[in-house]
Amino acid sequence: MNIAEFMSTLPENVVRGESVELPEHALLQMFKLAGVKKNDTFFHLGCGQGEAVALAVKKFGVKKAVGVEIDEDAAAKARRKISHLRKNNNAEIVTGDIRDADISGASVVLFWFSDPAIVDAMVKKFRKELKDGARVITIWSPPGMMLPQKVDFPFFVCEKPFKYATSVRQQIKAVYGNKCIDFTAAWLLAERYIDALGVVPGQYRRFVNMLQSMVIWINAWNMGVTCEDGVPPPVNAYLGILREFFGIDMKDLFTRDPKDESMTMMKMPSDDDKMGCC
Repeated sequence: MNIAEFMSTLPENVVRGESVELPEHALLQMFKLAGVKKNDTFFHLGCGQGEAVALAVKKFGVKKAVGVEIDEDAAAKARRKISHLRKNNNAEIVTGDIRDADISGASVVLFWFSDPAIVDAMVKKFRKELKDGARVITIWSPPGMMLPQKVDFPFFVCEKPFKYATSVRQQIKAVYGNKCIDFTAAWLLAERYIDALGVVPGQYRRFVNMLQSMVIWINAWNMGVTCEDGVPPPVNAYLGILREFFGIDMKDLFTRDPKDESMTMMKMPSDDDKMGCC
């Protein structure tokens, strides 16, 4: 099956990310990176069951914490979670679309969405509604073409007035420390992402790392920012393993034709290829 078919076999809540609740250690790392203080007003856009909202009040003593969640069941669970905090009127859950939420009072925003339409809409909203000094925390990458003020991969903090990259390579250099991404970088970035979030069961870690690193490298290839001129042996090897042993064909992710013709054939990796794998 191709990657789209593979995704369709997963439970819908997993595909949409509804079952992914950020663990406390990841939230603490993000809050410390953003310098969350008692005088902050914290917003979590897409707050799920309210873990970040509760933590912002309990551990960081913010002036106010607001969660915005479109799913009514998740919002109801979040309200129950913060019920003991609402007595002081410093914790609130709003049910609705984040694109319609009033965020003008926010000084710290946690925003974790990958849908390009939502990201584009929210970048405009951040520019329009947030005051200077407000910080936007994101996971995996800055929103749009923003340049981050602080980086602790996979967490980023962008502060208003926002700065923007003039090219993808400039943003990649600011985010990853290099203007291009090779196979090793793709593998290590996937590994750091998995370890930082800590939501992948140990027995699936290797498979998820393999799958995620291939997505990273292919996306970099499509944008023309890979360090390699062609498809390197380790990438070809892992794509072959995913196809032969897991039935996942990722050829459809390529929007730019690989220069390495062997890529289109998707051969099983040779022993020499396997030696190059991490």
